[in-house]
Amino acid sequence: MNSSGNTIFVAGSTSGIGLGMALRWAQRGNEVIVGGRREDQLAAIKRDHPEIDTVVIDVTDARSITEVTAKVVGDHPDLDMLVTMAGIMRVEDLRTPEFLPTSEAVIDTNVHGTVRLIAALTPHLMTRPKATIMTVSSGFGFVPWHVTPTYNATKAFVHSYTQSLRVQLSDTDVNVVELIPPAVRTPLLGQEDNLAFPSVEEYLDEVFALIDAQPEAHEIAVEGVRFYRDAEREGRYADVFAANVAFAV
Repeated sequence: MNSSGNTIFVAGSTSGIGLGMALRWAQRGNEVIVGGRREDQLAAIKRDHPEIDTVVIDVTDARSITEVTAKVVGDHPDLDMLVTMAGIMRVEDLRTPEFLPTSEAVIDTNVHGTVRLIAALTPHLMTRPKATIMTVSSGFGFVPWHVTPTYNATKAFVHSYTQSLRVQLSDTDVNVVELIPPAVRTPLLGQEDNLAFPSVEEYLDEVFALIDAQPEAHEIAVEGVRFYRDAEREGRYADVFAANVAFAV
């Protein structure tokens, strides 16, 4: 994965890690398209960063994805990188059925949104001389946090799906990369002021250092997420899961 000279569509990137990555890619000389649901946020991005294109897209709406990705390809025929950044994280109490709408919303965004984007853009990306699909999982996809059960499961899905996608595209020029974030100071679960977590900029410093050092890497996992990513292979899973259970909201 080259860090410059690309045309990159980052879906779900109006704030947090997604927006931070989009801005850094633009600074590195990439053509960047930011997608999101909120028109006011997209307008602010366009105002402050006129070099970035923006599109309104709802990854929970199959028709929106079909129409908007066709427009993105039409406007940017050199598109050679997709980042499936859109995701939501919600607290759930599984002891009562009231959690079900929340669970369904998380699955529709994190799972169906990811798969819909990949289905819509993989045929185009396969026509490019060199292309990349970047999915976004989470440390909690490797060791769950009991407070956000559906979120954890969706991120485990993304990891598994990404592995299969990589194998199926191995005879093409499409590279498949999985970004595995730890907890970061973002609005994802109201943790933007939690000083126990790295800031978005601190996290992205590590991410882009890894991309520069290992451009052919299949996973981008900073040091702070290795505690989760490597827990099972290092025989620490039970201890890490117990530590998660002890941590409340």
